[in-house]
Amino acid sequence: MKILFDQNICFRILCKLQSFPKAQHVSNLGLIDARDRAIWDYAVQNQFAIVTFDQDFFQMASLLGVPPKIIG
Repeated sequence: MKILFDQNICFRILCKLQSFPKAQHVSNLGLIDARDRAIWDYAVQNQFAIVTFDQDFFQMASLLGVPPKIIG
């Protein structure tokens, strides 16, 4: 599973998750100041699940469906 951590989750989490080599943080992908929809679109295009505390992603999932999966 490819995991994309949103900006509200500390980028240092990647050091703790070495067993997930496909995990990325938005800051590593140039998406740190991107709008939620841009992050959503990136996740869809690149087959990531989004890990976030941001309720906007859950609302988008209600409207747009999946993918991507949202993990909160």
